[in-house]
Amino acid sequence: MTLLSPLPATRYPRDLTGYGETPPDARWPNGAKIAVQIVVNYEEGGENNVLHGDAASEAFLSEIVGAAQWAGQRHWNMESIYEYGARAGFWRLHRLLKDIPVTVYGVATALARAPEQVAAMKRAGWEIASHGLKWVEHKDMPEEEERAQIREAIRLHTLVTGAPPRGWYTGRCSMNTVRLAAEEGDFAYIADSYADDLPYWSRVAGKDQLIVPYTLDANDMRFASPQGFNSGDQFESYLRDSFDTLYEEGQEGAPKMLSIGLHCRLVGRPGRVAALKRVLAYMASHDGVWFATREQIADHWAAQHPAKAGPRPSEMDRASFTEAFGGVFEHSPWIAEGAHALQLGPTHDSALGVHSVLARVFRDAPDEKRLAVLTAHPDLAGKLAQAKRLTAESTSEQAGAGLDALTDDERAAFTELNETYTAKFGFPFIIAVRDNDKASIMQAFRRRIENDRATEFAEACRQVERIAELRLLDKFGA
Repeated sequence: MTLLSPLPATRYPRDLTGYGETPPDARWPNGAKIAVQIVVNYEEGGENNVLHGDAASEAFLSEIVGAAQWAGQRHWNMESIYEYGARAGFWRLHRLLKDIPVTVYGVATALARAPEQVAAMKRAGWEIASHGLKWVEHKDMPEEEERAQIREAIRLHTLVTGAPPRGWYTGRCSMNTVRLAAEEGDFAYIADSYADDLPYWSRVAGKDQLIVPYTLDANDMRFASPQGFNSGDQFESYLRDSFDTLYEEGQEGAPKMLSIGLHCRLVGRPGRVAALKRVLAYMASHDGVWFATREQIADHWAAQHPAKAGPRPSEMDRASFTEAFGGVFEHSPWIAEGAHALQLGPTHDSALGVHSVLARVFRDAPDEKRLAVLTAHPDLAGKLAQAKRLTAESTSEQAGAGLDALTDDERAAFTELNETYTAKFGFPFIIAVRDNDKASIMQAFRRRIENDRATEFAEACRQVERIAELRLLDKFGA
C-alpha cells in the first residue's frame, strides 16, 4: 500500500459490522457445533493493596457489594475475601476442572505469590495467559507506565511459569491497552474485547492481531454486582440458555464460541460451585462440544481463517482509493475522491461498506453531476459495444446477459429503443444486466420508456447504484 497523501482526520476506528449477516464457518475440530472456553481468573495477591505499593485497598469484585477503597490503609475484610479465593476457592475449582481444558488469566504478581497453585495449573495442562502485572485500574495510567507494566508482566510471568504467555487479557484496561499489548508481546491472541461470539482479526499497531473475545455476561462476576446473580440457580440457568442458543446455531451451520468467566473467590464458594458442576455436566452430555483453551481456539482460527492480505480501503490514501474504486461508478472518479474524505473505518473495509460511502456521495451530488454519471454509461448493445470500446466491466456485464450475441432482429430492436429512450430522457437506458437476461431487459426497456423523466431519472440512478454494488462484490470476491 502506498501513502502518497495523508489519511483524513475523519477516520473512525471502531468496527460496528464485524462478520455481518453471514459469519464464517468456524470449522471447529471434528465438526463440533460449539466451542466452550472456560477461564479461571487468578487475581488473588495481585489486587490493590498498600502492601503491593498501591495507594489504597481493593474495592472491586468481592462479597462487599459497593465497597470503597480505603486510602492509605489495608482492608482486612477485603484481603481475607481475596485470600479465600487463593486458599480454598482455587482448589475447589481445580478439583472440578482439572480434567477439562482451561485458560487461566493469571495476574503476574499473583502468580508469583502462588507457587502451589501454579504447579497445579501446570499439572492439569491448563493454559496460563497473562492478566497483567497487577489487578488494578488502567484507564488513567500514563501510556509509558502501562507499557512498562506490560513488559514487566511478561517478564515476571515467564520467570514464574517457565514460559512467556501466548495470550493477554488486562480486563480493567485503558484505550491504549490492546495497542500496547500488540506492540510489546508476540501474542497468539488478545482477549480485551467483548465484541463477538467468534475470534476476529484486528489491525493493531501496524499488524494483524487476532482477538479472541471474552465475556462479562456468562461470568460469575455478576455474583458481585448490583444487577447480577444472587443464587447458583440463576448462574446455571443463564449458562444453560447461552449454551443452548449457541449450540442450536451450530446445528444450523454457524458454530460459535461460548466463553465462561470464573473467579476463585466468587464461584469457588460452595454455594455456587454446585451450579457450575451441574451446568458443565449438562454441556458435556451433548454431542459435538469442543472444550478448549483460548490458545487452542486461537491456533485453530489462525490456521483456518488467516488474516486477509492486502490493503484495506479505510487505510488507503486518496490516490490509491481512487485508483481502486474510481471506475465503479462509470468514468466518475470524483465519487471515489468524495467517499475517501468521509468518516471511513474498519466497517467500510468490505464491498457493502465501500458501496455505502460511494452511494452517499453519488446521492448527495446535484442532478447535473448525477446526469453526467448516467450519460457516461454506454448504450446496451450499442455502437460502443460493437466497436469494442466498452470498459472491461461493461463488456463482461453485457456479455453475461447475452447482449454480445444478438440476432439481427434483436440488435435492430435494441437500436430503435436506445434511440427513442435517449431522445426522450437525455441519457441512455441503464439496467443492472447481471440481474436480468435478454428477455427481462427488453421487457424493462419497453416498460420504463413510458415513464416520465423524473421517475426514470430516479430509476436509472438506482440501477447505477446496483451496478456499482455488483462490481464491488466482484472486487472483494464476495
